[in-house]
Amino acid sequence: MQTASREEEFREYVRSRGPALLRTAHQLTGHACDAEDLLQSALAKTYLAWDRIEDRGALDGYVRRAMVNINISQWRRRRVEEYPSEELPETSAPSFEETFCELHLRLEDALDRLPTRMREAIMLRYYEDMSEPEIALALGISVGTVKSTVSRGMAKLRLELCIPEQQTPLP
Repeated sequence: MQTASREEEFREYVRSRGPALLRTAHQLTGHACDAEDLLQSALAKTYLAWDRIEDRGALDGYVRRAMVNINISQWRRRRVEEYPSEELPETSAPSFEETFCELHLRLEDALDRLPTRMREAIMLRYYEDMSEPEIALALGISVGTVKSTVSRGMAKLRLELCIPEQQTPLP
């Protein structure tokens, strides 16, 4: 029974203080995706130490200190992997994480610019993994309208994000 109350107390703390702690993590990392990872790591450490933290008023300070320590450790590890070179590379390709996060943000912006019904159909199809008949029922439209709406919406997104049409994969 104690574990259930402990977990519920921790969940309530994260619900109430999560957004403020995420802003702090963003200030430390300067990047939204890195901030989420940093906060998650710090909250995992906090959860493990939850029973040892007697002063519940000091929880924010504990989490912030954990974020700072984790961020410093990550910075040090990254720094060791970088070595000076005599020649500079012509251009450096962005890392997968940077590319993924940038694409995710561009996708969110592009989705926001779609008409409401088109955005809803795409979100239900690809984010909620609903079938076309389920989407038709949820939106009160025909299955054919769902198919054409999703198709036109995806074409707009590909065009805006400069993603080529998917080609047949090679065997």
